[in-house]
Amino acid sequence: MQVFEGRLCPPPEGYIVIVVAKFNKTITQRLLDGALAKLRQHGVRESDIRIVWVPGAYEIPYIANYFARDNDCLAVICLGAVIKGDTSHDQHINRYVGMAIGEAAARFGTPVIFGVLTCDTVEQANARSGVIDSAKDKASNPAPGNKGAEAAEAALELIDLMTELPEIDVLSNMPMPPGLARLLNSDEEDNDEDDEDFFMPRRRNVKKVVRKKAAKKRPKK
Repeated sequence: MQVFEGRLCPPPEGYIVIVVAKFNKTITQRLLDGALAKLRQHGVRESDIRIVWVPGAYEIPYIANYFARDNDCLAVICLGAVIKGDTSHDQHINRYVGMAIGEAAARFGTPVIFGVLTCDTVEQANARSGVIDSAKDKASNPAPGNKGAEAAEAALELIDLMTELPEIDVLSNMPMPPGLARLLNSDEEDNDEDDEDFFMPRRRNVKKVVRKKAAKKRPKK
């Protein structure tokens, strides 16, 4: 039996991104403080942390996608606070943000951590964003009950876990495109039809540029 489990330890070479919503900043700032405290506590260097402020929770997935595609990005920590109001607006925001963050992680294979509070009241949000005491060492005393600290901890564990997992031969398990199959199984020379089948998905949104051949000038008699 093989058991794989991530540890809380200094990450390998690369950087960690924290995407924070400015909406409800009193709360999200405390989430950010908790995340930074946890990262410092486990040996993450200041130079390897990038903080990106966005207008609100709705904009978090856009930036998460931007960084998750970078091979040097170890993880993206998403922090925000959506609090229920008089309408169902919060439900639509929460649904979209949760699904979009999950899709970013699945699409690029980078840990994208959901640290967005979805609360009914301000009191609930305050309870889930414990205050970091600035008079103490933030690195060793992250406040309990801080969702930002929990998200950072999850990011560190996943980063380490990804270094422990065995390599998987993805290509051998993927279905072969029809155009490529014909190219590999045929002794004939490549033709335009095969190339068009194989490369069509990448060229779908590319406008074709037609270049006219210059007409040869006839020699004067």
